[in-house]
Amino acid sequence: MKKIYVLDTNVILQNPNAIFTFEDNDVRITEITIKELDKFKKESSERGLNSREFARILDKLRKNGNLYEGVKLPDSGNFKIESNFTKVKLPESWDITDDARILRVCKGLIENNENPILVTKDIFMRILADRIGVTSQDYFNEQVSSISDQYKGRIDVYANDDGICNFCSKDVLYPSNTFLYENDKMLELTDQNYTLNQFVKIMSFTDPNQIYLGYFNGDFIQPLQFSDFKPYGISSRNDGQKFFQEALMRSAIEAPLIVCKGPAGTAKTFYSLAVGLENVLSDKKKSYRNILVCRPNIKLDEEIGFLPGSEQEKLAPFLRPVIDNLEILLDSNESERYNSEKALKDKCDEIFDRRIITTEAIAFIRGRSISKTWIIIDEAQNLTPKQAKAIVTRAGKDSKIILIGDPQQIDHPLLDERTNGLSYVSEKMKGSPYCWQITLSDEECERSALSQDASIRL
Repeated sequence: MKKIYVLDTNVILQNPNAIFTFEDNDVRITEITIKELDKFKKESSERGLNSREFARILDKLRKNGNLYEGVKLPDSGNFKIESNFTKVKLPESWDITDDARILRVCKGLIENNENPILVTKDIFMRILADRIGVTSQDYFNEQVSSISDQYKGRIDVYANDDGICNFCSKDVLYPSNTFLYENDKMLELTDQNYTLNQFVKIMSFTDPNQIYLGYFNGDFIQPLQFSDFKPYGISSRNDGQKFFQEALMRSAIEAPLIVCKGPAGTAKTFYSLAVGLENVLSDKKKSYRNILVCRPNIKLDEEIGFLPGSEQEKLAPFLRPVIDNLEILLDSNESERYNSEKALKDKCDEIFDRRIITTEAIAFIRGRSISKTWIIIDEAQNLTPKQAKAIVTRAGKDSKIILIGDPQQIDHPLLDERTNGLSYVSEKMKGSPYCWQITLSDEECERSALSQDASIRL
């Protein structure tokens, strides 16, 4: 039986192609949504881009008939703009806002013996829908697994003595020689239990002090190649950092995309900058021209043009966390690091003045093809899936993209741990030969003893 889905404006603003994602069911939007989208069409922001894209989609559909009477969609569903039900009564306590008008259309459809489902990213609107008996739901098309079930890029296993011996002498550990300890049971593993490029912590049955680190290459587990390397003089302090370092140190041909998730203090930004500086400044092959750092910020995308100063000056307040990490990297002597604030600032300024590190707003990457660049997208959990896709597909020849962030620290009003761009890329790129992933744990927080304890307790 066909269903009728009424899409809220925020669904279109997130995905202008949303009307094509409901299979052979009927899709409707209200006339109010058209008017709301019209307000955004001149913006240079992501929602402005999506508003214009949806306008072009509607213009193409107009060629198939009158949108107010309904037109066919590619999957045999129908699309229609609803302008009726202006006389339908709503609770007297409600103000007649645009949201209320959309809900009024849904209630009118019910009174017309139809059974609409309101699709909205707005939780409060779903609550109001319950008030008047309208069925509602989130937009699930770009939703991935809950954070506890998301791919972590790592696995802890046990190996027998033969497997350990083979790994140490021949750099090979076959999946059939590994075991997973789960629910008080030891399960024998096969290559089907591993994902390509997945990191592996190997523990011995007989000796708890025997721990080895490796990764699955698609056929067997082999040792890390860069575990003892010290990029820009930095030593890894835990297994997670060793795994992250391995992915970062791989060439742009082997690992053009890195996804790193983890709580604050796990050195995601710090390590990304350290290995980036190592590659830009110390690599004799000059594999990368420079480091490009971006941090998603909705307000910045919308209003950067109205702020005074150069682009660098406009972005500076939002890049302070990056500069904090850069200060530590540029002055490794902890006892004297802050003796001369001016000298430290001069070192940081030189890095930017020489364009070793450059910064841009996310909106400015759109449409570019970026070659031979070390690209760090910090706070990537605040990207929409569409923004994340646009960034990953911007990578030109010999560029490396590092997406880092914490899916539990989201500032975007319409995103959550299942719909943000970082989680979306992580789940969709799982098993790709071009993507390496690692999720760092609370126990791997290295910022301070307080930071580690708070990340676990709070």
